[in-house]
Amino acid sequence: MGDSKSGLGFLVLLRIVLFSGTSSDAHSLSYNVTIDPQPRDDQPWCEVQGEVDQKVFVSYDCGRAQIKYLGPLGEEVKSMSAWETQTDTLRDTGDLLKGQMPDVTPEKHTDKVGSGPLTLQARMTCWREDNGHTNASWEFGFNGQLCLLFDSENGHWTMVHPGGRQMREKWENDRAVTDFFKKVSMGDCRAWLQAFLVRWEKMLKTSAPPTTVHATVQPAAPASNHITKIVLVVLAVFVIISIVAWILYKKRRRCS
Repeated sequence: MGDSKSGLGFLVLLRIVLFSGTSSDAHSLSYNVTIDPQPRDDQPWCEVQGEVDQKVFVSYDCGRAQIKYLGPLGEEVKSMSAWETQTDTLRDTGDLLKGQMPDVTPEKHTDKVGSGPLTLQARMTCWREDNGHTNASWEFGFNGQLCLLFDSENGHWTMVHPGGRQMREKWENDRAVTDFFKKVSMGDCRAWLQAFLVRWEKMLKTSAPPTTVHATVQPAAPASNHITKIVLVVLAVFVIISIVAWILYKKRRRCS
């Protein structure tokens, strides 16, 4: 009977761990950056779309320095002083990514003849978990294909598609680029999130569905969040199986 109570207690604890991330205190801020080094007609060479909890609130043209505030969330914070430093940082990010493209372009696109247009997408996300801890990550890809992940907290690069091989080899050994990604995501992004939430917190609890606009990068949850949840589930299943096996083993010994 004692073993059964222990197993039940563990299952209750497991549910608390797995579903603790649903607290209303958890929020995320993302910026989807699209770089087109050869834009057509009046298309921007650098475009940024900002999202909070996957709700679009701002669109920014880096080249023309034009910004559009979208929906109540954008209007609520447009007068904040943080916007000036934010747009400067986003423009610097666009300039850096554009300058890096010749060195990180996949090999099959090195010869531009017949290869078609190639755009670089980057998604920076910082988030606050329900326990108050904040973290950040980057996702990089070409023409909508996710290729490379960067964990801003531990500086670890993860290639998820062969197209990210040159990006990883170049940036993993480039201290200046790595430090820039860390600074912008762990420093600037987290500071913006904290400042904006002062104005957003009440609105996010009762806000309408996300603003519908053309997304420059497909929305995605922070990569490290997915990995953490998968590891927790696998670990939980292993522990549960071990507990059940131990209980059955003890019962069989009693019977014998």
